[in-house]
Amino acid sequence: MEGQERPAPPASLFADGHLVLWTLCSVLLPVFFTFWCSVQRSRRQLHRRDIFRKSKHGWRDTDLFSQPTYCCVCAQHILQGAFCDCCGLRVDEGCLKKADKRFPCKEIMLKSDSKAVDAMPHHWIRGNVPLCSYCVVCKQQCGNQPKLCDYRCVWCQKTVHDECMKNSLRNEKCDFGEFKNLIIPPSYLTSINHMRKDKKTDYEMLASKLGKQWTPLIILANSRSGTNMGEGLLGEFRILLNPVQVFDVTKTPPIKALQLCTLLPYDSARVLVCGGDGTVGWVLDALDEMKIKGQEKYVPQVAVLPLGTGNDLSNTLGWGTGYAGEIPVAQVLRNVMEADGVKLDRWKVQVTNKGYYNLRKPKEFTMNNYFSIGPDALMALNFHAHREKAPSLFSSRILNKAVYLFYGTKDCLVQECKDLNKKVELELDGERVELPNLEGIIVLNIGYWGGGCRLWEGMGDETYPLARHDDGLLEVVGVYGSFHCAQIQVKLANPFRIGQAHTVRLILKCSMMPMQVDGEPWAQGPCTVTITHKTHALMLYFSGEQTDDDVSSTSDQEDTKETE
Repeated sequence: MEGQERPAPPASLFADGHLVLWTLCSVLLPVFFTFWCSVQRSRRQLHRRDIFRKSKHGWRDTDLFSQPTYCCVCAQHILQGAFCDCCGLRVDEGCLKKADKRFPCKEIMLKSDSKAVDAMPHHWIRGNVPLCSYCVVCKQQCGNQPKLCDYRCVWCQKTVHDECMKNSLRNEKCDFGEFKNLIIPPSYLTSINHMRKDKKTDYEMLASKLGKQWTPLIILANSRSGTNMGEGLLGEFRILLNPVQVFDVTKTPPIKALQLCTLLPYDSARVLVCGGDGTVGWVLDALDEMKIKGQEKYVPQVAVLPLGTGNDLSNTLGWGTGYAGEIPVAQVLRNVMEADGVKLDRWKVQVTNKGYYNLRKPKEFTMNNYFSIGPDALMALNFHAHREKAPSLFSSRILNKAVYLFYGTKDCLVQECKDLNKKVELELDGERVELPNLEGIIVLNIGYWGGGCRLWEGMGDETYPLARHDDGLLEVVGVYGSFHCAQIQVKLANPFRIGQAHTVRLILKCSMMPMQVDGEPWAQGPCTVTITHKTHALMLYFSGEQTDDDVSSTSDQEDTKETE
């Protein structure tokens, strides 16, 4: 027995051990590899952010360039990397530090005053020229070779072939190109800086060197408006203009950004607001603050690039119902240069709560578009409440309008605002008006309402004078419910026209009702609402973006004049 050998362990034990080992490897190795990749990615991001923070370039990283792109340092074709949204430089991630040292960005101000306003040289950058650009020397297309080639001036946007580039072009003075009347030259700001040190403010003499047509443009963009296009637009405007003229209002409030106007000649500046009607109202409030501070001579005219959902004010001023990149940014600047100045009435809406023990001050709003009580205010209130809970879900105009449609359909069944005529009293210029069985009242300052509907003129054979935004009059209409609002928007019905007035007073006698001013809704108890004229705003009207309703309304107005 003792001499006998021990039995060998069964082969199944070794097999089970190998299985466990391979199982652990197959699970742990991917986890370890994923963890290692995330650590390396985090380190690269920290390194990139450190370079971005210290750099004079406006670097932005991207996972995929929208067109064939070549690194300005190594000249290799790249799919991802970083680009400067001020000068347009594009580089691979590995060449970022070299590019930062080798290539200067656009100069907001000149380093010295040795260069006159009219003697600034070109600032050439090689490669990645815009598609369909042409050489200023031979007039042939540039950038059509699959490599890093040709040059572009970051100020005047002129392009030239490698073989056409001469020393004379390198040292030639830059005239700032097509948009020279919109650009604030770096040398101008340098001269202003020296004048302020000497306590001089004769900006008119300095601006006379730039010509009588010089109307510098300030861009105020809301990067969170509408479909979040603002961030990309900021970069495109910085490339075409001086970066000092371009502001993101979510980072720099309009009142601070508009102080740039005080460094420009009187009544010369223009402002382009990129955002929805709410952003436009924010900017107009800042302009009112400038008037209060005694800076009325510096108040600019305001144009609008609509990025919001409704955009009724921009539609009234001829800028369209919404911008989705259908026209290039350069064309937007051309439209601003062609626009004409008009006035816009602004109104004070004062809401005074009723009750003996209510000691709170009256709420005051500034109205540019319209005030309403009833079903459309209820839809806006429901939409606003859900957008506050999940703002990321409301980044599409189509989705936003679908949500409005849902709440409008719901109100058709519930009718939360019925018997409004029994709950309110309405006075126009001090005279009480008897109301039919309505569910809503809308007070209009502009021609459009509800995302593009001309409410006052309506349709059919009834002739009504055109609603104007500069006549000091308000148009007051009523609606019979949410279904009636939908019929009006698709031109199947007209609103109930109550009248026009210089002052509107509405008394809510009982119950809680939804109200809104320019798309900002709230639930209101018994109160008195008084709407009076406040001031005028200087706007820019573009006649090239007329809709079918605009054309028909204009022709109706001309026919009326002819009969008179």
